[in-house]
Amino acid sequence: MRVLVTGSAGFIGNHVALKLLKDGHQVIGIDNLSPYYDVNLKHKRIKRLLPDNNYKDHVIDINDQPKLDKIFKDQKPDRVVHLAAQAGVRHSLKAPRDYIDSNVMGFLNVLEACRNFGTEHLIYASTSSIYGANTRMPFSEKDATNHPKSLYAATKRANELMAHSYSHLFNLPVTGLRFFTVYGPWGRPDMAPMIFADAILKGKPINIFNNGNMKRDFTYIDDIVEGVVCTLENIPNIDPNWDSNSPDPSTSGVAPYCLYNIGNNKAVELMKFIEALENNLGKKAKKNYLPIQPGDIHNSWANIESITKIANYDPKTSIENGVKLFVEWYLEYFNIRI
Repeated sequence: MRVLVTGSAGFIGNHVALKLLKDGHQVIGIDNLSPYYDVNLKHKRIKRLLPDNNYKDHVIDINDQPKLDKIFKDQKPDRVVHLAAQAGVRHSLKAPRDYIDSNVMGFLNVLEACRNFGTEHLIYASTSSIYGANTRMPFSEKDATNHPKSLYAATKRANELMAHSYSHLFNLPVTGLRFFTVYGPWGRPDMAPMIFADAILKGKPINIFNNGNMKRDFTYIDDIVEGVVCTLENIPNIDPNWDSNSPDPSTSGVAPYCLYNIGNNKAVELMKFIEALENNLGKKAKKNYLPIQPGDIHNSWANIESITKIANYDPKTSIENGVKLFVEWYLEYFNIRI
């Protein structure tokens, strides 16, 4: 199968592309190498893919519609895994236009390319952040998500709505994946595991928001990748049981469209995650307790019944083992001895 992966230099996109190559697929990678965080890390991720002759690398921005169209026309991907985006809840408070440009306009360009060049199935990244002010746990795709707490989350909800309209209008099969707090090797420097590990080893205090009273469905990168890959072959159809009088947001009666949570199905206390880091780094963290930040949600917990039923999704990595694997990579990557 020929699969186009946008965001191939990103955290999740790079792992997905590597897995697809290992499974024998041809992969077309697209990334604009945005300087949002360390570009050297992105280059090193791409180097993991380049030795495989089935990988073709393209440095372009998805906002460049002519170049994007040319890649679709020339490479003729069977499936598209769209993971390129402007990420980060907190950055959206400072640079909101970045999110509209990349997550809304960029996604529109991907949708247009998919419908114009015969893509069989589009899989795209959404986020657990869209659950926003919801408090009923675990979060279910069948719940309404009309109260996002950040612009980042709002743009991802917009993606879900845009995807449904294109699916309906052009019979384009689309699958949205709501990722829950992804961590692991080759992760983003702006995310908690990297920030915490760096501060702990340097003896600097870590900022713990909401005074530590937060839970997250921490999901190890390999389990996220499994979820992405197992949905690739599960092309959605119009749901014959969909009730327009009581519409299920996760499927559709007028479009080949579906939404899945991808998480670990466990709500882990933030302090437990920090404790696991401390244990593996062999050093206690200095803790600076602060109020919750604007845009953050208090807790997250994924109901994964839908993807488990349809695609046999089965996350296996415990928080203890996942953090251990992350720390091992972190120490090797930064050449740190403890």
